[in-house]
Amino acid sequence: MSVQPIPEGFNTVSGYLIVSNSKEALEFYAKAFGAEPGMCMPGPGGSTMHAEVKIGNSMVMMSDENPEWGSKSPLTLGGNGSSLHVYTEDVDAAFKQAIDAGCTAVFPVADMFWGDRYGKVRDPFGHEWGLATHKEDLSPEEIGERREAWAAEMAAGNPECAGNQEG
Repeated sequence: MSVQPIPEGFNTVSGYLIVSNSKEALEFYAKAFGAEPGMCMPGPGGSTMHAEVKIGNSMVMMSDENPEWGSKSPLTLGGNGSSLHVYTEDVDAAFKQAIDAGCTAVFPVADMFWGDRYGKVRDPFGHEWGLATHKEDLSPEEIGERREAWAAEMAAGNPECAGNQEG
């Protein structure tokens, strides 16, 4: 039996989150995003050295922050330098589920110029999650035209049109 270079159930790129409390995060992600728990390796003092959850067809890994090793959560850092993007069948239902579980809305769900219906939430651990349902296949030219129209609306002071691809 040969060992696969990419473990079964993983994609080429997988997110890895540093959280302030992985046990709480694991429970929260199950409620907010339907995450299914996977492997969990305990660390010293009751911490979590490594944990995995499956969201849809993707694995997300996480561990408790360990400032001594340079691993700090967004809450400790006072901001977030990245986000995770989740495609789902029904972004409106997924957004509501995340909000009901305790996420904060960063950007409400709207039809976007690139062809997705999209919204963004921040979880209680400081991580941001983009949620989307792909609605239209567009050419790069069509996306560019719509982006220009969107930027003009924003420049004109119409932020309520931020997600409206028709302006």
